[in-house]
Amino acid sequence: MAKTGEKSGGSGKKGLKRKAAPEEPQEAAVVEDGTTESGVQPPKAAAFPPGFSISEIKNKQRRHLMFTRWKQQQRKEKLAAKKKLKKEREALGDKAPPKPIPKTIDNQRVFDETIVDPNDEEVAYDEATDEFASYFNRQTSPKILITTSDRPHGRTVRLCEQLSTVIPNSHVYYRRGLALKKIIPQCISRDFTDLIVINEDRKTPNGLILSHLPNGPTAHFKMSSVRLRKEIKRRGKDPTEHIPEIILNNFTTRLGHSVGRMFASLFPHNPQFIGRQVATFHNQRDYIFFRFHRYIFKSEKKVGIQELGPRFTLKLRSLQKGTFDSKYGEYEWVHKPREMDTSRRKFHL
Repeated sequence: MAKTGEKSGGSGKKGLKRKAAPEEPQEAAVVEDGTTESGVQPPKAAAFPPGFSISEIKNKQRRHLMFTRWKQQQRKEKLAAKKKLKKEREALGDKAPPKPIPKTIDNQRVFDETIVDPNDEEVAYDEATDEFASYFNRQTSPKILITTSDRPHGRTVRLCEQLSTVIPNSHVYYRRGLALKKIIPQCISRDFTDLIVINEDRKTPNGLILSHLPNGPTAHFKMSSVRLRKEIKRRGKDPTEHIPEIILNNFTTRLGHSVGRMFASLFPHNPQFIGRQVATFHNQRDYIFFRFHRYIFKSEKKVGIQELGPRFTLKLRSLQKGTFDSKYGEYEWVHKPREMDTSRRKFHL
């Protein structure tokens, strides 16, 4: 029994332990490059030799910290150079050299022989004799028919209804299973000048066909980034019945000129400026952005704009002579990505 007592505690008292002597606080071990073993940040003054490569650092946390330091250093150097250049320009005054133009994909565009010269006699003759000449000579007024693909869903129907409030003298009709070849003669007999067809896929609008009547041409666009009025943040009140102004930006080539004239022929010639409404077709890198705004005069020098909606983006797929004919139609231009999209700096509109 005495032996068992010794095993349990010697003196018979269980659970008693000796208090360890207080240890002196140990200092963190410092590595030669200035960091501690616990991963403390490197010193503030991080020097980067000319042949230094951050990718050679194997420790992930250390590599990330050094990269952020390097980015901060680059930012400071760039800001200092910018301030120095600004002071030099202020000191030189009018003798300062002009600011360099930044290089972008737009201003580095590949030269296109079909870019329109406004003083070209051949272009002026073609415009005077093309299908839109009667509209630009104010002999006809636009009358638009807007329709959809068969069995449209709610989003496509609402887009058509909102487009009818943007384009004056436009009417929305539903297909009811009719083919476009049967719709076009009925439109011509009822004096419609243009036909707009909005196609959809998976309940979302994805295509637009614009056909000028009675002799064409017909353009097929891919539609994307559709936003209805309720989906636009900070939008203004619903548009009024005033005829809007129209802005066409950056349609420079012969093909772009034809497409721009098609859009222009949708709107009457006499905009009502009292409504302060503007429809914009802006071409950038062959993408046509449509926006509908109302401008507001805040003061004699300041003007604000409110987007009214809807908005969408178009990309031209084909331009066909005459009215819509998918089987025997003659195409003026067809987009072939593998042959035409060989360079990012080449544009067609």
